[in-house]
Amino acid sequence: MTSTGVKPTFLRSSFGGLPRPFWALWGGTLVNRLGTMVMPFTGVYLTQARGLSIAAAGLVMALFGAGSLVSQLLAGVLADRIGRRATLSGGMLATAAAMLALGYSTTLPAILASMFLLGLVADAYRPASNALVADLISPQERPRAYGLLFWAINLGYSVGMTAGGWLAQAGFLWLFWVDAVSCVAFAVLVWRAVPETRPMGKSEAGGFGVVLRDRVMVGFTLVILGNALLYSQTFTTLPMAMTEGVGLTTAQFGLAMALNGVLIVIVQPLVSGWLGRRDPVRTLALGIAVMSAGFALTAFVTTTFWLAVTIAVWTAGEVVTAGIAGTILARLAPPHLRGRYSGLFGFSWSVAAVLAPLLGGGLLELGGPRALWFTTGGIGLVATAGMLALGPAIRRR
Repeated sequence: MTSTGVKPTFLRSSFGGLPRPFWALWGGTLVNRLGTMVMPFTGVYLTQARGLSIAAAGLVMALFGAGSLVSQLLAGVLADRIGRRATLSGGMLATAAAMLALGYSTTLPAILASMFLLGLVADAYRPASNALVADLISPQERPRAYGLLFWAINLGYSVGMTAGGWLAQAGFLWLFWVDAVSCVAFAVLVWRAVPETRPMGKSEAGGFGVVLRDRVMVGFTLVILGNALLYSQTFTTLPMAMTEGVGLTTAQFGLAMALNGVLIVIVQPLVSGWLGRRDPVRTLALGIAVMSAGFALTAFVTTTFWLAVTIAVWTAGEVVTAGIAGTILARLAPPHLRGRYSGLFGFSWSVAAVLAPLLGGGLLELGGPRALWFTTGGIGLVATAGMLALGPAIRRR
């Protein structure tokens, strides 16, 4: 009798009480991430299927990063001007077209143009998605809602990446088609099931000048940049440091990294409600500090087991931060400027994606693993201190 009473209570506290449009957004996000197969294998596709050199493939990937830098700011403006639903659905349809264009491109100029376009549109949905959650969900429920979106992204991505590895053996073009279809499905679902939530009458007022004059938001963006520089090492320098520096095989590294997705999928829904009731400033600071400790400990890794231990530590920090940054962002942003505030927030992640491999690669080459991981941990601790310093100003909002 006890178990039957506890189970519905847990399900209700974790998944209940959120409006239908949110679940349409959540379902579309999950479908889209289940189909995210191209980006994890882009480098392999460019070198093996298109015969590009490693240097040329790096140039192509750099153009994706350049497009992503523009993407977040542009999409933030569009989310406030033409609406959240139109920006998200339009961005997903454009992503589907760019995916297929890249998949069928055979010359270097065509590949470069397609890759820049893909960088421009692939993450254009993020400011609109963040603004939609803030518009649809009450402040008390936002940490849980953002946490559930984070969970859907990680669940879908882990399954999609695994399936993509198998599907690539049948031909890389399959990856592009599956990814494109998932983008179209996301666009259609949002367009049909999610109402427009953009505040009417004020959407034209202000701009990024207004956002940049908000000193608390600028400070928060710098904190998120520090956090993003920390996390971005997981898919930039960490694989290289573990395989070339420590001597792990790619299979050993992949096995250890799988722990990240498993822990997030299992643990995050269990703790999101409890974390959402804590002070968001201290919670985010705690999560970044734990991540910092996990990355600093990577300096001592010599085996797959100890790599898994450090991954478990920084994943615990990642679980703590899930949904909290979006909650603080929603508190800082005026409703009619939520798209632009979300665009600046996303811009910090795009900047980190460009800077992280440069910073990490340089530190690893010049100073070795200890210089890399101690510096990375130090950046996280600076971000933690910055978050705590911003606390009083954020609470006054």
